[in-house]
Amino acid sequence: MTSPAIERLVGHLGKLPGLGPRSARRAALHLLERRESHLEPLLVALRTAAESVRACSVCGNLDAQDPCAICADPERDRAAICVVEQVADLWALERTLMFRGRYHVLGGLLSALDGIGPEDLAIAALVARAGAPEVSEIILATSATVDGQTTAHYVADRLAESDVAISRLAHGLPVGGELDYLDDGTLGTALKARQRLL
Repeated sequence: MTSPAIERLVGHLGKLPGLGPRSARRAALHLLERRESHLEPLLVALRTAAESVRACSVCGNLDAQDPCAICADPERDRAAICVVEQVADLWALERTLMFRGRYHVLGGLLSALDGIGPEDLAIAALVARAGAPEVSEIILATSATVDGQTTAHYVADRLAESDVAISRLAHGLPVGGELDYLDDGTLGTALKARQRLL
């Protein structure tokens, strides 16, 4: 009952993460009803992002400058590189304001089922960066999935000959988590990674 132009808009919005067909339809209606205040500024922002945002040639982060703002920041710790799967993971870690080093985006995880091998990821570039004299630690921040663990082990093996410490993000109990609601894998990992208090 709607025009092909609206259906195309709904179809493209529906491809975005978190938007199903009904949410996409509501978003399209919202944009069309607020053309001057929402739709036109969104068009400008999308065009600007499409023309200017690129992957950083050093770490793989997305930015309008190359190297990205993080790599170009002289205040960042050059000794530590945190390895993440995707840019979204980098942004999540940055939100914590806890890490002041640099990053390396792999661009995915090793996955035999999906046909993703080491040559499909930015592992060789990481090994080259780890060889820089100022780098002393590589932090592996891949997910706790089978593919994430496999990738972390592979990367650690590739970095074994580098003169750097290799660490892994801790896994276990979430802050505020109640034991009764946690899965067995999370509880087991937390138990194995327990820390002595006294």
